[in-house]
Amino acid sequence: MTNYTTEIKTSSFVPPSDSRQRVSQFLRNLQDQICQKLEAVDGEGTFQEDAWEREEGGGGRSRVMKAGKVFEQGGVGFSEVWGKDLPPSILVQRPEAAGHSFYAMGTSMVLHPRSPYIPTVHLNYRYFEAGPVWWFGGGVDLTPYYPFAEDAAHFHQTMKRACDQHHPEYYPTFKRWCDEYFYLKHRQETRGVGGIFFDYQDGRGTLYHGPNSNGQAAAYSNALGEIEPRNWEQLFAFVQDCGNSFLPAYLPIVERRQGMEYGDRQRQFQLYRRGRYVEFNLIYDRGTIFGLQTNGRTESILMSLPPMVRWEYSYQPEPNTPEAELYERFLKPQDWASWSPDVQ
Repeated sequence: MTNYTTEIKTSSFVPPSDSRQRVSQFLRNLQDQICQKLEAVDGEGTFQEDAWEREEGGGGRSRVMKAGKVFEQGGVGFSEVWGKDLPPSILVQRPEAAGHSFYAMGTSMVLHPRSPYIPTVHLNYRYFEAGPVWWFGGGVDLTPYYPFAEDAAHFHQTMKRACDQHHPEYYPTFKRWCDEYFYLKHRQETRGVGGIFFDYQDGRGTLYHGPNSNGQAAAYSNALGEIEPRNWEQLFAFVQDCGNSFLPAYLPIVERRQGMEYGDRQRQFQLYRRGRYVEFNLIYDRGTIFGLQTNGRTESILMSLPPMVRWEYSYQPEPNTPEAELYERFLKPQDWASWSPDVQ
């Protein structure tokens, strides 16, 4: 692991000659690790791999678990694509990439557990190059249905430890960015209890490079100003630690909650709240938009959607119920990393 105070030369902003091979190997290994551990935890379900090729260049391998004991459905995908025409979503953020061919890769995952007491979880880490432009992006977030404060705290504290090893301002900035990104504007609510999210990290300038210049993440990042430059190796080390922190962040929650009994009320509420997941992914998710704009494989792009979901007109939770607590407490950004059983 590279210390963030390491002196950086101007030439360090150029990726190493084997950048693509190294990131590709890590992301493939991350996919393998996650699938192996999830199969072991589930005990019955297995991931079926579907390798695919993209006509314009590249391809990937989509792995899907269906009808597992713990996971009703889960998808863990790896893609590595390249081409000449940059999608509009990229050019808006990085106009200097215009006229260059691009190369993009990522590992993404969404798990939809059977039990309403086990949260849905999402992960994505990616890398992009186009001429002189390159960056890392990604993150992880938790979407509970019947949430527990200790679960949200464990998840955030694990990710904070991974971030803090590389820079003390990563977690507070990227946590705020996550809260803003996974927000359903048309519902005026967060998707879940958040995690971390970052994009366009090339080691220069401020930490926040998102579209919401008036949000808390931008305000926090602007107050920090331009932080010390970070080179490609440092950012790659950071992404690796974040990716490798997923299993320690999520599996203890699964193990704590998988034996809890539930009934039709809890199941119906879970299916209703899954509708929010569908709405976000189809309207706002950058990975979905990028995949469709670059003529990616539709089945792989949409494998994050749950196998069963429902909508209900003008739903309102009953007062003083666990369902109401989700809305009143957990769907509002807060400092989960500082939570403890003694201070609530």
